[in-house]
Amino acid sequence: MATITFDTHKFISTLIEAGFEAKQAEAVSEAFKVAQSDTDIATKRDLRELELRLDSKFLELENKLVKWGIGLALGQVAVIAALVKIL
Repeated sequence: MATITFDTHKFISTLIEAGFEAKQAEAVSEAFKVAQSDTDIATKRDLRELELRLDSKFLELENKLVKWGIGLALGQVAVIAALVKIL
């Protein structure tokens, strides 16, 4: 997962221009930095990789279902052929 990068100097300057004192602005900037580092953010690349992994899993599942379907169909044909021969 990726983290958001931002210009802390510009962030602090913006807070000071909005009326924060320098120490308050620095404290808010530090708190934001700490809070941000504790979170996981999915990027477009992360989501694309997940999509590709899910696609491959669905293809595997589809192949297994087709194999089971063919096996069951052949089993039914064998049972019907045996019943026809017996009767």
